[in-house]
Amino acid sequence: MTNTLIEASRWFLFLSVELMALFLGVSFLVGLLQAWIPDEKVSAFLNRKNPVIGYVMGAALGAATPFCSCSTVPIVAGLLSSGAPFGPVMSFLIASPILNPVILSLLFIVVGFQGTLVYAVITFLASIVVGALWARLGLKADVKRVRVRGGKSLSHSSKGSIWQQAWEQAWSFFTPMIPYLLLGTAIGAFIYGFVPSDWIVAIAGPQQPFAIPVAAVIGVPIYVRAETMIPIAQALLTKGMGTGAVIALIIGGAGASIPEVSLLAGLFRPRLVVAFVISIFIIATASGVIFDLTTV
Repeated sequence: MTNTLIEASRWFLFLSVELMALFLGVSFLVGLLQAWIPDEKVSAFLNRKNPVIGYVMGAALGAATPFCSCSTVPIVAGLLSSGAPFGPVMSFLIASPILNPVILSLLFIVVGFQGTLVYAVITFLASIVVGALWARLGLKADVKRVRVRGGKSLSHSSKGSIWQQAWEQAWSFFTPMIPYLLLGTAIGAFIYGFVPSDWIVAIAGPQQPFAIPVAAVIGVPIYVRAETMIPIAQALLTKGMGTGAVIALIIGGAGASIPEVSLLAGLFRPRLVVAFVISIFIIATASGVIFDLTTV
């Protein structure tokens, strides 16, 4: 018992330091990028004569902004109010919480370069497809008329050099995340030290046919930031959980949550809210299956 506690504590300390250092460093680089891109250029990125490019830019913008699912909603409202095209904005809505530099850098620790690359390609393409499909189905009509005043900007206007602005933004983004990172690492340490491997394998091992959709179902309704889920995923993988199921859990938990759905209900009519939840579930499940098929 004592040796197990010591080993779990070492795992917790090592991974906590590693994740927090990586998180802060990547957030600083993202802050530099956002400081160099004025707000007025954001809509121009999405308004393209070629609609395909617009969807690609929407997903790319989401991939460059490390916001959680709930933080993404007011940005989506602001973009729609400013006249940005519906489809590319929806691609941004899908991509931002599940595909950004912070998540990819943390995921790299868990599944390595190849796994992270597969994850990035799958989620990027899925974001484009969902945005285009929703536009094709005419779901733009299900957006309520909501006026947005103020709100969180994709860049910021604090005084000082760009480097100072980037550091201030990175630090302000990092400090609220510390509890989530520590919580996730603590849960992961508990799983790593005290949950029997046989139990994990029996429920969600690679040979369990329903492990991936069940993981997606569990992930969608709960509010677990990807930053919190990454260390938990590390522990689950160590204990024998299937990699595809872990990916489905990460996407489901990061891509949708009860708080986010509540916020979207104020912006979207029920049909579009339901389409959002179903899309996240499909992306999570399909990504888990594709991940297992392509990384074996």
